[in-house]
Amino acid sequence: MRILAVLILFSCLFLLINTAFADEMSELKEQVKTLTQAVQGLKSTVESQQKEINSLKETSSQSAALPDKTVPSTVVAPASPLASTPPAGAATQEQIKEVNAKVNKVIEAQKKSLPGEFNPAIGVVGETLFSYRTRGSAATGSDRPGGFDIFQRSVELNVAASVDPFATGYAVINASADPITGEANLEVEEAAAQTTSLPWNLTLKGGRFFGEFGRLAYIHDHELPVVNRPLVLDRYIGGESQTDGAQVSWLLPIEHYVNFTAGLGDKFGDPQNNPGVFRGGKELNYFGRLSTYFDLTPDWQVETGVSGLIDPRTVDRGGALVQPDGSTLSEKERRLAGMDFSLRYVPLRDNQFRSFTWGNEVLFSGNRYLSDPDAIPDSGDEFSKSVNSTGLYSYLAYKIDREWTTGLLFDFLENEQNMRDRTYAYSAYLTYAISHWNQLRLQYTHTDHNAISGLRDDDAVYLQWTWIIGSHSHGWQQR
Repeated sequence: MRILAVLILFSCLFLLINTAFADEMSELKEQVKTLTQAVQGLKSTVESQQKEINSLKETSSQSAALPDKTVPSTVVAPASPLASTPPAGAATQEQIKEVNAKVNKVIEAQKKSLPGEFNPAIGVVGETLFSYRTRGSAATGSDRPGGFDIFQRSVELNVAASVDPFATGYAVINASADPITGEANLEVEEAAAQTTSLPWNLTLKGGRFFGEFGRLAYIHDHELPVVNRPLVLDRYIGGESQTDGAQVSWLLPIEHYVNFTAGLGDKFGDPQNNPGVFRGGKELNYFGRLSTYFDLTPDWQVETGVSGLIDPRTVDRGGALVQPDGSTLSEKERRLAGMDFSLRYVPLRDNQFRSFTWGNEVLFSGNRYLSDPDAIPDSGDEFSKSVNSTGLYSYLAYKIDREWTTGLLFDFLENEQNMRDRTYAYSAYLTYAISHWNQLRLQYTHTDHNAISGLRDDDAVYLQWTWIIGSHSHGWQQR
């Protein structure tokens, strides 16, 4: 019944969107038809006036050829305001020339077809990390080696253009280096279409995209205010909130900004759920977000929101999860909720040179697992258990001037598979914006693990160099 309800809901939405598109297209055709008729009528009027002016010129030439310079009484000037006086006639002739030029431009625009006219905007982002860690990957749990490391985290190709008057399309192709071999693996990170003119303040997005959840999960690595994605986002979401599916956003028709987003997909951050031969409705991820924004004063703003995600039956997403004691867990249900809050100071007088941001997000994970103490499938000792855990991050960013920004980051994480496994991290960073397209960031991070994790504390220093060439729609966001 739930699946039937979902199908009925999406069928209604599809019919609604089709009707809206049909109405928009019909209205557009009528507007084009009316404009074409108006242009043709204007052109006919201009041609008629031009003939009248030519006739006046011929009459004037004949009058100038007579012995006396008086126009004979048999010659009667046409009753037209265009030839009332020579100055007025000259001015009117200039206006007619302008109208003719505009009409010709409209006609030429309808026939124009330049080779690069419909090419999409293209941009490239490169990101390189130079780092030093005091301990090796076995001691820290990192997928990067300890000691000195140079990591080409991504080379990102962005392509975007209008599909038609009703939608835009974009794609992000990313090449990231393998942590062991160093070879770059090419991946379609995003490829989606988004409507631009649905009624009732609705926006529909479909394809592969970053689902809207929280503050930082749906933005790219190079847009983060810090070098690395906060720990709780890596653990609870799987990094970026990538999904293959659809998302609908509704901007409420009220004076105050309130936006509601809901979507579904066969994945959310991590690999696809149940990639076998059959996937039911319960094996999809359903997510949503309600957010608002308001001004406290002309210089101070607040942005806040709540987010939720549920996958009722994950069917062993991620495979067997090996625990420090040798047992395994298999995920059977995924639930995630989040609250975010940010306070921002952006002075009206010099907002390009000074600003302050305090960003926060708390995530609550409530997953259900099948526990296997001896790690032998179907041995009869498996049992079901639920794990509730919490994670958060909080950061400060102070923009000193146009080029320099400094800040602090605090991370707290309870392992979503064992809430007693806790991690703390403290970071300080300094960002130097050489230009809007070229940026350096230096960051120091100290990480503490408790004994349950089996990991060791460590220190790390990072130098991030990020650059952009060409057109890049999302640039560096002030988050």
